Amino acid sequence: MLITGGAGFIGSHLAEEFLRRNYAVSAVDNLSTGRLENIAHLKGNPDFSFTAGDITDETLMDKMIAESERVFHLAAAVGVKLIIERPVETIETNILGTEIIYKLANKHKKKVIITSTSEVYGKNNEIPFREVDDSVYGPTIKSRWSYACSKAIDEFLGLAYFREKKLPIVIVRLFNTIGPRQTGRYGMVVPTFVQQALLGHPITVFGDGQQARCFGNVKDVIWAMAELAETPEAEGQVFNIGSEELITIKDLAQKTKELCNSKSEIHFIPYEEAYEEGFEDMNRRLPDISKIRNIIGFEPKYNLEQTIRQIIEYFKL
Repeated sequence: MLITGGAGFIGSHLAEEFLRRNYAVSAVDNLSTGRLENIAHLKGNPDFSFTAGDITDETLMDKMIAESERVFHLAAAVGVKLIIERPVETIETNILGTEIIYKLANKHKKKVIITSTSEVYGKNNEIPFREVDDSVYGPTIKSRWSYACSKAIDEFLGLAYFREKKLPIVIVRLFNTIGPRQTGRYGMVVPTFVQQALLGHPITVFGDGQQARCFGNVKDVIWAMAELAETPEAEGQVFNIGSEELITIKDLAQKTKELCNSKSEIHFIPYEEAYEEGFEDMNRRLPDISKIRNIIGFEPKYNLEQTIRQIIEYFKL
C-alpha cells in the first residue's frame, strides 16, 4: 500500500491499520504538515518504509505507484489557517499533485482511494449532507473557498478517470476527523482547545460559537477507508465518513474545559481577527452516513467524549 501524506495525522494511523492487517506499507510525505514523530514508532517495522518527497515529483511517484498494490492519496494542503495564509500552495498541491497521482495510477492501473472533505458542500444548509447534494460556494474573492473548490476538482477529475479510463477509484469525504497526533498548528479546533485547556490558557472560539460540527474519531475513519478499499462495489463512488454527533463550537469548548478539569476562560474572537475580513463559515455540517452504513456496515465506535479523552491523554504524555 502506498500512502501519500503518510507522515500526517490520518496517514500515520492508516499505515498502522494496514500493518496490522499484514500489508507492506510505503509512505511518502514532504513534511510540510506531516511530522516524522507521527511515524517514528513504525520505523523498525520491516513492512514499513518512508520516503521524504513530494507528490509533484513525477519520477518518484511513478516508481512508488508502480511498486504498490493500491494508492491512498491523503497528501493535501489542509486547515483553515493554512488555506487563508497560503492559498497558492493550497490550490497547487490539491489540484496539480492529485492530477499527477491519477495520471500515474492510471498508467499502472492501480486503485486509488482519495480523501476529500465535507468542505465541498460549501454553504449548503440542507443537512444532513448527502453525497448527491448540491455544493454552494462563496465568491472567488474569498480565499476561504479555494480549498473546497480544489477538492471538488479532485473529485470531478477522479470520477472522470473512472468513467473514461476505467481507473478504479473511491472518494471519501471526511467530516472533521480528530484523534491523537493531530495538532492545532493549522487551525484544527479540538487539539487547539485541549492544549489551551491543559495549559490554563484562554480557550479561543472564533465567531459566536454557534456554528455546529461533527467530529469523527480517526480510528473509525481509517477502518472505513480500509474496508472501502476492499469493496469492489465502492469503486466510482463518493462516501461521507464521520460522526452524527452534532455539537456547537461553544459547547465543544465547554466540554473540553470540563474534561481537562481546566480553569481556562472561554474567549470569543471575531472571524475577521482570526482569519480575514469578510470570512465566511458554514452554520452546520452534519453527514448523512446511510450510504457507507449500507455498503460496509459502518458505525462509529467512539463518541466525542471518548475521543477528546484520547486526545487529552496524548497531550499529557
